[in-house]
Amino acid sequence: MAGLDPFLAPALGAALAQWLSHLQALEGAAQNTVEAYRRDVTRYLRFLSAHRGGAEGIATIARTTQTDLRAWMAEERTRGLSPRSLARALSAVKGFTAWAADRTGSDATTVLSARGPKFRRKLPRPLSEDGAREILSEIGADAREDWIAARDTAIATLLYGLGLRISEALSLTGADHPLPPTLRITGKGGKTRPVPVIPAAGEAVADYVRQCPFDLPPNEPLFRGARGGPVSPRLIQAAMERARLRLGLPATATPHALRHSFATHLLSAGGDLRAIQELLGHASLSTTQAYTAVDAARLMEVYEKAHPRA
Repeated sequence: MAGLDPFLAPALGAALAQWLSHLQALEGAAQNTVEAYRRDVTRYLRFLSAHRGGAEGIATIARTTQTDLRAWMAEERTRGLSPRSLARALSAVKGFTAWAADRTGSDATTVLSARGPKFRRKLPRPLSEDGAREILSEIGADAREDWIAARDTAIATLLYGLGLRISEALSLTGADHPLPPTLRITGKGGKTRPVPVIPAAGEAVADYVRQCPFDLPPNEPLFRGARGGPVSPRLIQAAMERARLRLGLPATATPHALRHSFATHLLSAGGDLRAIQELLGHASLSTTQAYTAVDAARLMEVYEKAHPRA
């Protein structure tokens, strides 16, 4: 984590660092989330200092007015922050303010009741079932060696068949082979979840291991690059891009789209939303509910194509 900001009062900078450490150690926030919150809250505290004409202390943070907040959000929009990013920044500000208020006995109601900007959430862009199957059969077609083709196919099968993030698939080690009936996957924020392993995934990984020319010790990465080092996500992204160009699939056909496809196709087949949330490792059900909108949109598309017109 970055050091204290020289433009903040020392006590306030120390309080911010303490809050961020709390998020990471006790709430399991991911490193990227912690860094984003650090940037957001630092900009907010700098703004308050300039807006009020003097250094701010932790005891005064909870006394921010609606006028102060509106002025801060207006400045953030002026510098080009999107509504989505501003909503995230406000969430960070609320979190820090609540933490500070709890320690100083202040009333943070004004800040905590502030409404963020409205924005339209982007819907996931899954592949069709046929498109997903085509990717699995095509992703290794132009690999330089058969074992690399088997590797790329195995990774893509884990993304689509188990709904893993690419980072989660690449974090598997030699100890995970042969794949057990249920994998314990550590996802965002260090949270662990059980993921059932479908036979196709176990077979794809076993095929890769049989062909891999490198030893795969239990404490080292399962998936290897051409020279034996860990596989970079970029290699899989590039293989996916070449495959989707050969198949004529859209630019949204990325490795992460295979995870979206897993969730959407499972939901279409009657999967329970709560169960899908657990399989994906989403902290909030609202994140998983985006897939219901995708499913409804696809249903309407089919309806409009099939419905007879006068």
